[in-house]
Amino acid sequence: MNTLLSGDGSSVRTPQSGIFALGTSSVSYLEFDLQPEAEPRVAAQLLADLRGPGGTTGGVNLVIGFRPELWRTIAPGESPGGIAGFNQDLVGQDGYTMPATQHDIYMSASGHAYDTVFDMARDAIAQLEGTARLVHETRGWTYKDSRDLTGFIDGTKNPPWTLAPSWALIPEDQPGAMGTVLLLQKWVHDARAWEALPVINQERVIGRTKLESVELSEDVTGPTSHVARTTVQVNGMEHKIFRRNTPYGRVEEHGTMFVGYSKEQSLLQTMLERMAGIPDGIRDALTYFTKPLTGAYYFVPAIEAIAAYETVQEEEN
Repeated sequence: MNTLLSGDGSSVRTPQSGIFALGTSSVSYLEFDLQPEAEPRVAAQLLADLRGPGGTTGGVNLVIGFRPELWRTIAPGESPGGIAGFNQDLVGQDGYTMPATQHDIYMSASGHAYDTVFDMARDAIAQLEGTARLVHETRGWTYKDSRDLTGFIDGTKNPPWTLAPSWALIPEDQPGAMGTVLLLQKWVHDARAWEALPVINQERVIGRTKLESVELSEDVTGPTSHVARTTVQVNGMEHKIFRRNTPYGRVEEHGTMFVGYSKEQSLLQTMLERMAGIPDGIRDALTYFTKPLTGAYYFVPAIEAIAAYETVQEEEN
């Protein structure tokens, strides 16, 4: 097996470039399930062969992820402990439910033009034919100045670009180094109910001003605002995730693809539980105007973790 080494002899890991490839306007989100008799390692090899898991291919940035339990089977030494799929519905105290729709493989292809994204998505589906079947396909796109379809700017709470990797990526000295945990959810909006609200009420629901995205005091919004419920503090310090959300859908039915990366699955889980009101009975006000249709966790390995597996397969053959 060929392993890259740093100057001190330790292995070098590189995150998948598509995680941080900002500014792309078209995205295709694909989720696959393995065929019943498929060998999991073959699926990993086929995905690596799609472009070699390095940088951008043909103007398209890929992100490849695996159900945590599946990746642990494929490469146990490259898997962080304690992470699991979204295997059970998350149910709030009032019965509000975030459904579990876990699948085996995730891939996103993003780029500036949808034709190249479309071609890459087709290539991926063809590459996995006979090994994994496509279960969900959703097209995401940029709306105005990075706003979601509520009209508010999305991702305002993201850490600064220079700090995003430290929140999103597993540290170098841990199993799964330079990988990340991905939470993927498809949320559909009740556009009519939302748009019937006066802007001032919308702002109280979100916790920010609509035009400039200035955070409002909890004295103004109360504890139910989306900002308040999705802000997670540990020992008095706010812990952040890295969001890559996009709008999706058509005029009659649309919403948000939530794409959240974190080095800690527990942070993502806590955020969802707070939105559903599980710890304290206080439900996120935004959940009265949007609901999740899907929910899945994926582990997104470092580039070398996928490439090393491909090399092993070649040697075995």
